[in-house]
Parts: sequence; structure tokens; C-alpha cells
Amino acid sequence: MYTLVNSFDFHLSIEDVLKGQGIDPVRASSRLFEIAESVIAEAQSLLKPAALYTVARVTEFEHQRISFESGAFEGPLVARAMAGADHLNISLCTIGEGLDNRVSAMMDDNPVNAIALDGAGISAIRKVSQTVEDLISSEACALDLALGMRAQPGQEGWPIEQQRQVFTTLPADQIGVRLTESCLMIPRKSVSFVIPRGKDLNGSSVPCDFCTKRNRCEWRKDKQTG
Repeated sequence: MYTLVNSFDFHLSIEDVLKGQGIDPVRASSRLFEIAESVIAEAQSLLKPAALYTVARVTEFEHQRISFESGAFEGPLVARAMAGADHLNISLCTIGEGLDNRVSAMMDDNPVNAIALDGAGISAIRKVSQTVEDLISSEACALDLALGMRAQPGQEGWPIEQQRQVFTTLPADQIGVRLTESCLMIPRKSVSFVIPRGKDLNGSSVPCDFCTKRNRCEWRKDKQTG
């Protein structure tokens, strides 16, 4: 069993577009604000958000491998982030291919606006995945269960090849997403993730806690002092 989500209620802001480009709105120039504002309407019209998620019962956990009803995930990150889970929430999200196609078409003639439009798409897929994460959180809360950290195939300690297991578990074709031989998703503005669920999980863990670069990462330092 899986859940299809194709109704999303969000609107992109100028700040969303800037953040999607990696630009701090506080430091952005008025020109960057103007460009960001100019692409919002088109970006919104190109979005075709959709998502799938399922809850899979864990059947076994051993070393770096966690098995569930339809398969297994393995890797160092899996061992550390999913230990103690009774179930796994497995999700796949996309905004469709329209925005990416438009960015490609604009890049030669208007690269500045194309980059801004791409930033809008990045923020949009974040909002789609956050909506699904909120649904998963609400369901866990109703059952009085804790959630672990959100993890994605391709993160340090979890090989990108494990993406194939997500696509085996969920009918990705129903939302128009496919996997290449190198395990990249098309449309590009798509994301998959897994959130473990159980009574004794530590919900305070974040991906940075499991990264070998955590002590020298400038992004992490900014987040801690910001």
C-alpha cells in the first residue's frame, strides 16, 4: 500500500527563489530581488508537484543492513540512522519536468533569469518534500511514535545505488519519475527519502551528525551561529 499526494498548497516567494539559488536574501541586491520576483509567476505555472510514500514494516536489522517487507537498505548511514526502527517511511517527490525544460530552453538567451527560475524549482521541490514529511510526522504523532532523521540515498554513508530499492518499493511511473542507469532521477527536480519510525528512536539526529566533514564544514558553522 502507498499514498499518492497530488494536492499541494504553497506559493513561492522572492526569498524562496533567492534561497534556491544559494543567495542570502539579507545580502541580496535590489536587482536580484527584481529578477527573482519576475520569474515567480512563470515558475508557479510550470509546477506539477506529486509525491508517493509508503510505510514499510522492518523485519530485520543486522550490522549495516535493515530489511523490510519489500527489500532492504544497507550502508554505514543506514546502520547509524535507522537502528531501532519498527517501520520505514519511504517517499518519492517531484515537481515534474516542465520547469527544468523551460530552464534549459532559456539558458542560452537569458541565463540570469534561467538561473533564477532554476532556484524557484529547487525551493519548490523542498516545499513538496516538506509537505510529505509533515504528513508522515502527523501520522506518527497520532500513533504516539517517534521519527528518526530524514535520510536520502546518495548521502555520505548511503550509496546512491540504493535508489533502486526506492523505485522497487514505490510505483514511480505514477508520478512520472524514472531512474537512469547511474541512479539519477528524471525529472531532475525530484527527491527520495526515508524516515525511520519507532517508539525508541532519537528524533533529534540530523544528517550533519553522521557526516565526516561536520567539524570543518562552513555551512554547519553558519547554521550553529546563525
